[in-house]
Formats: sequence, C-alpha cells, structure tokens
Amino acid sequence: MNLHQHLEEELEKDFNLLKQYEEKRRDETNPRLIGQYNSEINRIKLQISERQQELDKLPKTSLTPATNQSFIEELGFGVKLEMIYIPGGTFLMGAPKIEVDSDDDERPQHYVTVKPFYLGKYTITQEQWEKVVYSCPTIEDWLDPHPSYFKGDKLPVEQVSWYDAVEFCARLAKKTGRQYRLPSEAEWEYACRAGSAKPFAFGDTITTDVVNYDGNYTYGNAPKGKYRVQTTAIGTFPPNAFGLYDMHGNVLEWCADSWHDSYEDAPSDGSAWINENDNQHRLLRGGSWNRTPEWCRSATRYRYSPGSRSSLVGFRVVCGGAART
Repeated sequence: MNLHQHLEEELEKDFNLLKQYEEKRRDETNPRLIGQYNSEINRIKLQISERQQELDKLPKTSLTPATNQSFIEELGFGVKLEMIYIPGGTFLMGAPKIEVDSDDDERPQHYVTVKPFYLGKYTITQEQWEKVVYSCPTIEDWLDPHPSYFKGDKLPVEQVSWYDAVEFCARLAKKTGRQYRLPSEAEWEYACRAGSAKPFAFGDTITTDVVNYDGNYTYGNAPKGKYRVQTTAIGTFPPNAFGLYDMHGNVLEWCADSWHDSYEDAPSDGSAWINENDNQHRLLRGGSWNRTPEWCRSATRYRYSPGSRSSLVGFRVVCGGAART
C-alpha cells in the first residue's frame, strides 16, 4: 500500500468516527457528556486536518476518464464527482410569450453562444459536501458539514446559501487544482434544455415519473402524479439528452448571476451577468420538490438573497467554460 492509499484509509476511518460522535452529541442531553463528545470531535477534526495537509503535499489525483470527454473527479473515501462534457453552441434563451405560465422576466428571448464546459452530472450530494468541507480548510467562510434538512448521503445537499456554494467551489478548486465554480444562468439553461426549445427538456410537459415536483398540480395535458414531500436521491429519474439529472425539480440550483428583471442588455456570450452590488439577489433555476410543474420549466427564473438558506435550494458545479465574474 502506498502513502496516498494509507492516508485515504485513515481519513475514511476518521470520518466514520467523527460521524459517530456527532450522532451521539446530537442525541445527548447530559452537559458533561456533551462536553466530552465536543472534545473528541475537535480532536478528530484536528487529526483530519493534519492528515489532509499531508495528503495535499502528494501529487494530485489524476482524473478518471469517462465517456464522451466527460470525467470523474475522485474526492477520496470512495466518493466521486461525475462531470459531464457540455459541447458549445448557440441557443435561444428565455421563453416566448405563447409559452403557458411564462413571465416577462424570461424575455426578451435572445440568442446566446456558449463555450464548451463541464457540468456536474448531478447536484452536489450530502456526502460530496461533507467530504470537501471536512478535507479542505476554510477559504473565506465557515461551512456546516451537515446543513441539510432531509438527511441522506445520496440526497442533494440543501440549506446552503449562495455564499456557501461559492465557498464550496473554492475549496473544491483548492483540493483538486482545477477551476470549479457555479454555472452562469445562460450555461445552466443551455445545459437544461439540451437542445430542446420546448418548456421542458422532455417536451411540452412533465410527469412525476420523470421529475420530482408537487404532483397535485399539472402542466398542459399531463395527469396528476405523486407529491413526495421531500428531495429524492440522485439518479432516481431519467437524464436529459446531455446526460444530466434533475435539471427540472428536486432542488433549485444556484447560478453565479445577479438578479435582473429582464434580459434587456444581457450578455450574449454565456458569461455570468454580475452587478457590483454583492448583496443583490442571486439567480436560482430548475424548480424543486415542492414547486408546481410550471415553476420547473427550462426558462423559469427565481431570485433569492445570497445569504438565505432553504430545504428547496442546492447547486451543481462547473469546471471550465465561459462564465466570468
């Protein structure tokens, strides 16, 4: 066994032990025992930090090739981040006035040319979040390793602010030596549509067989379906034509852009449209588990304070591409 494998195995043991103590502390009411658990948790975190620093001195883990120029980022401890290659192209961004339940903030429709980039196959999961948070030192902001309301390793991480997502990207970039960031709004819509000009990547409507949303409501001629009342595990539903999962529904996804009330004067090169006021609302896309189907359309736009958190909100990451800040 080489040093890299040894450190990975020891770190995995540390993470498992840390989880055990955190679970014990969560259920404990005795102040003395809580103090003991906190001491052990701090000791293990320090040990994780020391091992990670030693691991970071070793050569970076190489990428694992996947199909169609996509790749798999090895985060360690058996946790992987799958990145899908999105070919560049030109598309018509926004919704026409005839699209049912569309809004003026989705107009004017305009052509955007997007450069190639890599986008997460899935939204960031709780196990990916935990491993990156624990294994990478703080860049700008502290991150809660377990922020989500709905718990599960393969469930999307939620209850994360825009600032949290940006910090995660910075730590991931530091860990891997590659440029990770949030997608621009244009990149997100281009990837969501995957060549479709319809309201959804799947066509004129959706059902709860392909998207996690509030199935008590319908869009177009679709029947009523299930309301699952929570997030679902990644890979539960079919992907779009680019091989991306849950671009519609499950959790809303942060984009890099500041909020603008329309597309007047929007960039046409796929870059993020960011104002100087850092506290301005940021963009969310994709709908969520408790939204009605019209809010899951490819063109639907949401705005949210960059410091706010919700069980409806998660994100996925980009590696490379055209967005700029």
